[in-house]
Amino acid sequence: MIVNPSGEVLGASISSIDLRQPLSDVAFSGVLQALGKYAVLCFPDQLISPKQLTQLSARFGELQLMSTSLFNEPGVPEVSILSNIVQDGKPIGAADAGQSWHTDMTYNAFPQVGFVNVLVAHAVPMREGKPLGGTEFTSTARAYLDLPEGIKAQLADATAVHNWGMYWEMMRREKGSSRPPLTNEQRSQRPPATHPVFLTHPITGRKVIYVNPGFTELIVGMDSTESQFILDFLFAHVLKPQYRYVHKWKVGDVLIWDHLSTWHNAIADYLPSEHRIMKRCQVMANKIFDKDFVATLIN
Repeated sequence: MIVNPSGEVLGASISSIDLRQPLSDVAFSGVLQALGKYAVLCFPDQLISPKQLTQLSARFGELQLMSTSLFNEPGVPEVSILSNIVQDGKPIGAADAGQSWHTDMTYNAFPQVGFVNVLVAHAVPMREGKPLGGTEFTSTARAYLDLPEGIKAQLADATAVHNWGMYWEMMRREKGSSRPPLTNEQRSQRPPATHPVFLTHPITGRKVIYVNPGFTELIVGMDSTESQFILDFLFAHVLKPQYRYVHKWKVGDVLIWDHLSTWHNAIADYLPSEHRIMKRCQVMANKIFDKDFVATLIN
């Protein structure tokens, strides 16, 4: 396995590994260690099938089954389709997925929070020879290191509430999404969850900032004004340019990124006629916080 760092705050490209084949424990250990170090890993020229995508993703943990409100790969419910293509008047995938800063599944109770996303690029919009529809990331691990010591001390034991409905309604209100309002039944199926503001990363042992603009509603024990002031400070800090990195897609890219130490944002800089298709598995953190699982593969 050859690892080529991006030279930026995040990101590395990995070659000399065939994702069509099951990863050996040695290869998977190398991938986990690279993920801890670089957080965003690209495997170029590996247009794997949906079944191969699920087999690869399942090495990292339990796969989230997509709800009926999203678009699934036929016969493979663990794979969702992200696409702006409309066929016969019907969309074939979720066109607006990820188009705001967030990290996936923090609205779930532990350990059903997100660990990694695994995406395969099937179509990438191009204009004048340049790829569009990139995915932008920011490092919550690096941002934590630079926080004022007073903030680290103040929030050392703090927890925050994460709410799925908050992101859903923001997309409808600010992004012009066509998604319908959530029903009371849908809200009850995903009640708010509480997580530490600062989380210890299970691979690196380092602290990360574990709040995000998409889902974090309030800090427990603070009134709404103080909570929003602190959250706004943390959000602005994490989004400083020195912590950010953009992946520019190519067809056949397999991208794996770590939700625990990053936020991401799908850049919507392409037209409906400029087609983008990604197929995705979302992996939960049920394995990675198992100390025996990590120790066996990394130590």
